[in-house]
Amino acid sequence: MKLGALRLAEMALVSSMICAAAAHAADDVVIVYDASGSMWGQIDGTSKIEIARDVLTGLVNDWDKDTNLGLVAYGHRSEGDCTDIETLIAPGPLHKSDFIETVNVIKPVGKTPISAAVQQAAELMSYRDSSSTVVLISDGVETCNADPCALSAELAKQGTNFTAHVVGFDLKEEENANLSCIAENTGGVFVPASNAAELHGALDQIQSAMDLKSVTPEPELEEPPPPEVTVLGPAQATTGAAFDVSWSKTIDPRDMVAIVPTGSDEGTRATYLRTEGRTEGSLKAPAEPGLYEIRYILDVGSKTLATAPIEVVEAEVTVSGPAQATTGAAFDVSWSKTIDPRDMVAIVPTGSDEGTRATYLRTEGRTEGSLKAPAEPGLYEIRYILDVGSKTLATAPIEVVEAEVTVSGPAQATTGAAFDVSWSKTIDPRDMVAIVPTGSDEGTRATYLRTEGRTEGSLKAPAEPGLYEIRYILDVGSKTLATAPIEVVEAEVTVSGPAQATTGAAFDVSWSKTIDPRDMVAIVPTGSDEGTRATYLRTEGRTEGSLKAPAEPGLYEIRYILDVGSKTLATAPIAVIEPEISISGPAIVRAETKVDITWSSTINSRDMVAIVPAGSDEGTRATYLRTEERTEGSLKAPAEPGLYEIRYILDVGRKTLASIPLEVVGADAPLDDGAGLSVPETAGSGETITVTWTGESDSTDQRIALAHKDQPDFSWITVQSVAEDKVIDLTMADEAGLYEVRFLDVSGREVLGRSVVEVK
Repeated sequence: MKLGALRLAEMALVSSMICAAAAHAADDVVIVYDASGSMWGQIDGTSKIEIARDVLTGLVNDWDKDTNLGLVAYGHRSEGDCTDIETLIAPGPLHKSDFIETVNVIKPVGKTPISAAVQQAAELMSYRDSSSTVVLISDGVETCNADPCALSAELAKQGTNFTAHVVGFDLKEEENANLSCIAENTGGVFVPASNAAELHGALDQIQSAMDLKSVTPEPELEEPPPPEVTVLGPAQATTGAAFDVSWSKTIDPRDMVAIVPTGSDEGTRATYLRTEGRTEGSLKAPAEPGLYEIRYILDVGSKTLATAPIEVVEAEVTVSGPAQATTGAAFDVSWSKTIDPRDMVAIVPTGSDEGTRATYLRTEGRTEGSLKAPAEPGLYEIRYILDVGSKTLATAPIEVVEAEVTVSGPAQATTGAAFDVSWSKTIDPRDMVAIVPTGSDEGTRATYLRTEGRTEGSLKAPAEPGLYEIRYILDVGSKTLATAPIEVVEAEVTVSGPAQATTGAAFDVSWSKTIDPRDMVAIVPTGSDEGTRATYLRTEGRTEGSLKAPAEPGLYEIRYILDVGSKTLATAPIAVIEPEISISGPAIVRAETKVDITWSSTINSRDMVAIVPAGSDEGTRATYLRTEERTEGSLKAPAEPGLYEIRYILDVGRKTLASIPLEVVGADAPLDDGAGLSVPETAGSGETITVTWTGESDSTDQRIALAHKDQPDFSWITVQSVAEDKVIDLTMADEAGLYEVRFLDVSGREVLGRSVVEVK
């Protein structure tokens, strides 16, 4: 089974990483975590994000305590955003519970900017100056127009012993190379987590690579005399509080200033900062009082260069709140002072283990705030908890008592209809009032509203009739505080329409009553699945409206469909038949000239008449007009000569009901528009030619004109009125070139015919 293989993979991966971490206690490690939308994908019923969380939880719980661990995530805040990369935890001493808590609240949303995320992780560890390791966990390839292979090669080139190991979750075979190059270019190992056998072989490579990195000796250099550095801090600090430290100079930006118990082993650095070229900064005092020392520690070799003594004394804090609170309700708490802005005030069951903090707030420099009481009544205590070490500094007892609430509604409601509900009081604005089947499991809330401080509202009855109950449900713990029975009965509705409609045409429908304004009346093929609603309208409190018939003829039915559950309450049969329509227009036109078109009738005002290339796909409509209840109109011919067709296209389904061919010729083509004009193709300079024609016109002003080929239609070089015998002599221009002889209807502003003559 694939999931079983992945579970083995998780165990093997955790084991391998533990060994690797132990071998590399001196390295900074940053995990780059994939929170792109694809991590919601499932493998045998378990989402990939859950599998990833399991792997990281096991990894972090067994991680070497001396390893500095960081976390960078991508794709967890916004969709389609290639800049959605965040350093959630900077490389530093590992606080396991905080790390796991941070991982568990990450929710996949967006894209996969692998290259930028790995770059950011490397920069966090100053990879150019020190040994560092990145562990990339991803279920997909780069989606942000970057090249992770090229980036990893550059990181390996610029870095000081930089390594990247890659875990591929559920990748396709052809995608492996897109991630494996990161490991290959940096001396790491790529682990495809697709089955156990492949993973075991890959993990052997990881272990070998880690061991090799840890045992390769650095070249022995003559050790220079230790530089002279001094470090200063206060003589005393309060447990969990920040205090200022300073040092005379920085030897290396990655050197550390740390607070450790007096006499700690060389290299101890539980709480520390990087000097980063500064000469001052701040540290947090440990949670336990006692004698400590501030140390300046070299990054290379972890050697202590300077120390200063400091005593950590117990902080004095008090916390207070009410003696009693109602289940699920908010209550005020206060504390005498804040030791550190990340300290917590929490409510926990009396006698809970140190560090328990199920419901809590961060102090953030304040001395008051509010918490929500748990869903279960009982004896609890309010605690002030240090962020450092999760140590409790102060407590106050509080009893949580059961809230008294009633809820009411009608004895009966109609399927899909809205009905009023009320409740005696609101415990918390995010509490819920819901309608659920009688006897539903605790926490069920299919259809519900938030109380929002009100004492009344409305719900929609389910689509299925039966026995239900209205529940008041606490937001905290989803506990039911009150119920009221309600019976949901079948709604009675009828729907009607014509027995027949034309494809694409609008037709009237009516229904006996509206159950809910968001209910639908739809036309669907006879026998369609429940919930089908391709063409529909919302009832909106009306009892009549109109629908458009589908483009395909056949047997259909009109349905009244509940918004709740998409259940059909009533149907009426209707036959959709093919309409008879014809279209007419010219057979040939010049490019970019007006094309007059007529059609026998309009099916729907949004239907289209279009000119498209001959043989175009159904629905093509590059140049078109809306019919708008007319039966005639005009379009502009395409600019490119060729074979086209004029189509009448239904708005519904873009179906073609009628078409005729159309040929488009060049804009300068000598078309004869009915005049029967006859002229020679060539003539000499100044030569007189004979021009004849056959057509007639009712116009009182008809002329034969000689013009340059590119002259406007109603300008000319010379012009003569037509003769009754339909023949005239016309003298050509002296200059060689292309000319046009035109038969003009001047009063009608129409060119009845034209022919090209070349003067040589």
